[in-house]
Amino acid sequence: MAVAQAAEGPVPAGERVTPRPGTVRAPRPVARPGRGAALLAFVCSLAAVLVPVAAPAGSLKTNEAYIEEALAPPQFDIDDIDAVFDHVFAQLAGAVTVYPTENYYYFKFLHGGTPYAGNLRLDAADRDRGIVHVSYFNELNVFGEEVVWRHRAYGAADGVVVAKVGDLAYSVTRGGKTVVFNLNDLRGVRPPAAIVREGEAYIGPVFDESGVRFFLLWNARQRMFLYVLDESAAGDTLFRPAVSRQVAIGLRSGFAFYRDRYFERWILVGVLRQESRLNTYFDGPFDQLPDNFVAGDALRDAFLALSPDVAGRIDRFGNALDLSGRMLAKPYILYDRADDLAVFDQCAARAGDPDPYYRCFAVGQDGTAEAE
Repeated sequence: MAVAQAAEGPVPAGERVTPRPGTVRAPRPVARPGRGAALLAFVCSLAAVLVPVAAPAGSLKTNEAYIEEALAPPQFDIDDIDAVFDHVFAQLAGAVTVYPTENYYYFKFLHGGTPYAGNLRLDAADRDRGIVHVSYFNELNVFGEEVVWRHRAYGAADGVVVAKVGDLAYSVTRGGKTVVFNLNDLRGVRPPAAIVREGEAYIGPVFDESGVRFFLLWNARQRMFLYVLDESAAGDTLFRPAVSRQVAIGLRSGFAFYRDRYFERWILVGVLRQESRLNTYFDGPFDQLPDNFVAGDALRDAFLALSPDVAGRIDRFGNALDLSGRMLAKPYILYDRADDLAVFDQCAARAGDPDPYYRCFAVGQDGTAEAE
């Protein structure tokens, strides 16, 4: 992932700038991040949205097409979840790829001039029991108006057959049509050993709905998560704001990264508050945990270290046992302006040694560097 511009001046095109040596949320449909210092907070969540139709890079999107779709008369009842499921399912290809690692296949459409978004989810917790979750809602807006929100778990009793057809592939059959959902196979993805600090454990790969990839790390001694950028998969172009030599921000995503002073890696430290408020696909990776790739109880143990009070109440993915909620991992701030990110330089300057230095990135886990 290239860094496009440094504070001191432009970086040559294509040059990579390298670093120097749960409280529970309701299951999707569902993820408005909490707004406080706590890492884990009970939150209602709506699915962030991603257009599922594959398109070549640079594909044209015209105002003409948008207006014609917005003005088209509705063809089904927006309050009828069966009708919405049929509308979405009928337009899917025979095989699709589910990129986000919490296994949401996102979609958008306009209905009666209103934008809607939703997802089909093959949850690791119940897909092998023949369940697919369907959710949709009107897209969040600056007014906060929510006029439609629907969710339903479909199975054989509802005329929907879900079958495992591969290690990470499931077929869904409804009304005579079958679609194969290929889950993102990241089983071979691991961080380079040189970027993992002693005492850090690799939980798994995170493929965010933004298209940006991360390595989720956990430090048991310091009791903190880190999202480290996977630079092998360019999903954005970074620029350096004037606020800090150590900070870079994604032009597309708005994700803010801090260049580790001890290892050659970028640590996710900030997500734009507005993206979180509107629940877009740039609202951060807190809700795209590596479900398909977590070894044993590693993730649950991490959550229990942070929130011992949920012992006996969560499964190995961090789900509530009745699937009514889920733990979140959100070790970054919500920021409004690049200047908000100066808090990390200030904390690092006070820290000195590595252990207190890394506590600067324990956002929401002890309040350090929290700027919300």
